[in-house]
Amino acid sequence: MCRRSTQKPRGHVVRADHLTTFRGAGGSLGLDADSTQVLVRKVRDGFPFATIEKFRKSTNLSMETIAELVQIPARTMSRRKMEGRLQPDESDRLLRASVVFEKAVGLFEGDVPAATQWLQTPQPALGDHTPLEFTQTEVGAREVENLIGRLEHGVFT
Repeated sequence: MCRRSTQKPRGHVVRADHLTTFRGAGGSLGLDADSTQVLVRKVRDGFPFATIEKFRKSTNLSMETIAELVQIPARTMSRRKMEGRLQPDESDRLLRASVVFEKAVGLFEGDVPAATQWLQTPQPALGDHTPLEFTQTEVGAREVENLIGRLEHGVFT
């Protein structure tokens, strides 16, 4: 039987649903969150628009690709930029994308261009869809994370 520590390492968010570790929300989003509670509050408040721009710079994805990934229409994206803040649901989807991105970068040992390319390439294990397409839904993002885990451990089926 596996036991979980009641202490969470600083800078990590442990998600109880499948015990994945999120290495520093600050990674590709530029957020400062040292606990799950802080991160949840930030999502509920809506991330500053600057987080989406930080994600764009970190990932080298186009703003159009990110808007599609986070499911924000172009006109709404322009409005969010003017308002300076994302809505909570948009923030949650951006966080989900960031988690997948960080895991892909880990798979490619820090090689951001290789990770970004992989995320945009159809994968047989995902029914020839791209990992970014799958990341648009929670269940799809979990499947991409599972695929990354299998690849990290040499399981290719």
